[in-house]
Amino acid sequence: MSPIALARLLTLAAVWGASFLFMRIIAPELGTVPTAFFRVSIACLGLIAILATARVRWDFEGKLGACLVLGMINSGIPATFYSVAAQVLPAGYSAIFNATTPLMGVLIGALFFREAMTLPKLCGIFLGLFGVGILSGAGPVALDMALVQGALACLAATTCYGFAGFLARRWVGTLDSRLSALGSMLGATLLLSPLFAWSALSQPPASWGGWQVWLSLLGLGLLCTAFAYILYFRLLNEIGPVKASTVTFLIPVFGVLWGAWLLDEPLSMAHLYGGVLIGAALWLVLRPARS
Repeated sequence: MSPIALARLLTLAAVWGASFLFMRIIAPELGTVPTAFFRVSIACLGLIAILATARVRWDFEGKLGACLVLGMINSGIPATFYSVAAQVLPAGYSAIFNATTPLMGVLIGALFFREAMTLPKLCGIFLGLFGVGILSGAGPVALDMALVQGALACLAATTCYGFAGFLARRWVGTLDSRLSALGSMLGATLLLSPLFAWSALSQPPASWGGWQVWLSLLGLGLLCTAFAYILYFRLLNEIGPVKASTVTFLIPVFGVLWGAWLLDEPLSMAHLYGGVLIGAALWLVLRPARS
């Protein structure tokens, strides 16, 4: 990996780690669907502005439909699940659960895409799930139905990411990363628009939040989604989906640090134990196979 690619990877980890901080501020105020909808729609508008400023030609090479569907799987549905989790879980928890993405990718690859399943990878999956259990049961948050609901929501989001990694490689290919990101956000916005309209009419939030919530929404949409997805698709093209997925090694570090520093979220040894087990699981899953 070149120094430039490594710098992009670290930047992406820091930015995506901050997304859990923003969602922790927004979701309890606005609710699940509004948080997810504003995230992807603001990102969509931001990407349109970026492409207009850069005078990028909107040539999707016949892949617009694939980008829209990919956006629903890779952005719209996970954004909703993470908004569910943000109402009950500390930002650091969600960031660590997010690290199970490569584990889901390996399992999904073996079940649906004829990817080889080796013994180290299988051990990695079980070790990673054990790490999730350690974090859930021994962390600073009480083990109750709310925590279980949040953990399952995070795992559902990472399952979507696991599918999306394979589909992006097959459907999007070498398409300009800015166009891939825009198509993805358009698809997510189309998916969530009717859900947001129904939610706003049937169960509107008690409050639409103050300046802190809307500044957080701008950060979540423009920085952690629009800018981050440009970086992500650029890395997919540059270093491939496996190496790009190693960003999940680093996201928990930034997620836990942002939450402790800015939200005063408590730290415990469970963060260390669970994080180390998930990290070891990722190493088993991502290490190169011996020839």
